[in-house]
Amino acid sequence: MTGPLAGGDLSRLRQLNTLAVVHALRQQAPRTLTEVSRAAGLSRAASEEVVRELEAQGWVEQVDPAAGSMGRPARRYRFRSDAGWVLGVDIGGHTVRAMVADLDGEIRHALRQPVSPDAGRVERLAVVDKVVAECLAGSGRTGAEMWATTVATSGLTDAAGRVVLSVALPEWTGVHLAEHLSRLVAGPVVVENDSRLAALAETWRGVARYAQNVVYLLAGLRTGTGLIINGQLHQGFAGAAGEIGALPEMGWIRAQEHLRVWPDAPAGTDPEDVAALVFAAAREGDRRALAMVRRYVKDLALGASALVLALDPQMVVLGGGFSRSADVLLEPLRRELDKRCIRTPEVLQSALADDAVALGAVRHALDHLERHIFDPGSGLAAPAAPKR
Repeated sequence: MTGPLAGGDLSRLRQLNTLAVVHALRQQAPRTLTEVSRAAGLSRAASEEVVRELEAQGWVEQVDPAAGSMGRPARRYRFRSDAGWVLGVDIGGHTVRAMVADLDGEIRHALRQPVSPDAGRVERLAVVDKVVAECLAGSGRTGAEMWATTVATSGLTDAAGRVVLSVALPEWTGVHLAEHLSRLVAGPVVVENDSRLAALAETWRGVARYAQNVVYLLAGLRTGTGLIINGQLHQGFAGAAGEIGALPEMGWIRAQEHLRVWPDAPAGTDPEDVAALVFAAAREGDRRALAMVRRYVKDLALGASALVLALDPQMVVLGGGFSRSADVLLEPLRRELDKRCIRTPEVLQSALADDAVALGAVRHALDHLERHIFDPGSGLAAPAAPKR
């Protein structure tokens, strides 16, 4: 950069320097100023200034000298992951989950509770309130200590945190989740589609950690997808990216119907349990069950193939409730993709199972903090220095 720095440029430079130092210290052993400056790509003087500011704010602290140090040891610093907290909430059809994590993303407490798939908005929100309150209490934290919260839900959501359209949950369209959760926690509340957050979790702690382009398939009593493009969660212009299942021709609307009836299932059996019985029979070689699985996979593969052809991803990840039966689903899915795709990417089972969405919500909340907490122009003030 040439010429004098304007005020806005200086603010941006301070923000970038601060983020560089935070990245150099997070999830690392304590480091000296020299090590911090090297890792952050800053001068020692600039690193020292940032560290001093972060220490005053409670984000960074000095640690005791290493045992056996000779002479005057260099000061070492560590990032205080317990300086702040985030909350991830997954509002599903059958279960509500919540996770409290520190600033390094370590889960300090997690809780889940079943909810009836037929529950209306009042009943479902009451379960959300209960799970959040009990998860916070179990972590030893309060809602006032949450710096950011991400809420996962099915359907389309808008930037304000309202559910614009949901066909999976009764009475759910129009629910203002951000406004509702803001009664329980401090800090910003962001609402995002559950399939997208599951995709984000897979690139964070799942099988797609080293992949830059991923198609995540949420396979269960409904079918959805999350897209990672060039390492970033892809939402699209209006947050509707990946909603290929809206096309009836893709087969995703009817796919799970192939698995809803099984002669050994007692009347009133939960549809997910019926599907599990079908998968179990297919695993044993039952011809009728194998035919049902083939029909399901063929419908699933239609939409998946369209996404693979459009995006040419490195990997397809099979997640959702049905991923527990990946042993009977992955090979048929690969064969169907082979028939339709110019290049079939690697097809893998999710490593995170039912926790993927809630973990993705935690990661999303951390990303939101990182984008805004140090930005003077974001309108998001840094929380007060934490208690030591």
